[in-house]
Amino acid sequence: MNPIISKIITQLITNPVLQNIRFNLHEVKRNLTFSKATIHYFHQPDDPYSQLSASLIAQLQQRYKVQIQTYLLDQPSKQINPDQERLNEWAKRDAAELTKKFNLAPVHQVSAPNGTTLLHQLGHYSGAMFYFEGEWYWGIDRLHYLERRLMKIGLSNDSDLEPLTSPPPLLYKEMPEKRIKPIIHFFCSLRSPYTWLALDRIFQLAEHYQAELKLRFVLPMVMRGLPVPIEKRLYILLDSKREANRLNLPFGCVVDPVGLATKQGLAVLHHAIQQGKGNAFLHSFLKGVFADGVDAASMKGLHFLADRAGISESEVTALLNDESWKIIAEENRKELLDKGLWGVPSFYVEGYSALWGQDRIWMLERDLIQSLSI
Repeated sequence: MNPIISKIITQLITNPVLQNIRFNLHEVKRNLTFSKATIHYFHQPDDPYSQLSASLIAQLQQRYKVQIQTYLLDQPSKQINPDQERLNEWAKRDAAELTKKFNLAPVHQVSAPNGTTLLHQLGHYSGAMFYFEGEWYWGIDRLHYLERRLMKIGLSNDSDLEPLTSPPPLLYKEMPEKRIKPIIHFFCSLRSPYTWLALDRIFQLAEHYQAELKLRFVLPMVMRGLPVPIEKRLYILLDSKREANRLNLPFGCVVDPVGLATKQGLAVLHHAIQQGKGNAFLHSFLKGVFADGVDAASMKGLHFLADRAGISESEVTALLNDESWKIIAEENRKELLDKGLWGVPSFYVEGYSALWGQDRIWMLERDLIQSLSI
């Protein structure tokens, strides 16, 4: 897509004013038709995240002046979850951690009509999804957004409510005097908005706990032959904007770096890591393509991103002829798969299990704290 068109479209999609207009239109329609506020919940029976989400439906019904309609889903296609086996294993492990963290009781039996067709008509593809008047909320990780929206528009039964689940804060515990130096492995992609959202917190944790941070770049899923349907890309864009707002990060003026931009960026990143400038270039590149609207496929754009990281134009020009980054990217991809994961951002502290997703950075800190015996 043309970079100018990409910037215009992504800024329109993520524009908060336009989003509020959409929400208000839904509310006006509901009020004019004297309809009750309705949450649609889509449940995939064998999905651990759905089982956790279903455990909170009764409490949601009690807390808010809404009706909740539950639907069952068929199995998603391979196009949606191209590595279903690894996803299943990760989801079981992850859901077990969430169950303990939030003191939940997973629900394994749900009776409801099939809503697979409705899910697609409304523009989504996945289970454990709540839909309310134009916005999607995934599982217990995004439920706090739904609750705060319901509170904001006056649908709460109690003015003093707090969300049932909220993102756990990072603790930044005091460091011991005598310590080992932990090692964090951080699997990242230049096309992943969630990598951008994770970046600052990963850097801050590494600095605070005086850990060595190893950047392990991989090619984007679509450049590894794994499909990313348009519905998934749209949800990721909107969800990333929502999370960026929560984290006080710029986001929304996007020029998709798929293809040449990523290849050039990885050539520079590979060199930057060796020169001790990997963190700076990764930050510059991701901020550039997801917030600043920089076309990293152009030499002007790439030089600008490199310059912010202290890498000269002459260095960039020379590096583009070096394809040794491909070997490293493939080695990183194989290790990521060996760790039981497939997507980014993923990370682990040496000696601990690998973790997937920017929502699980609190688990990374937990492992750092355990490794330091704090």
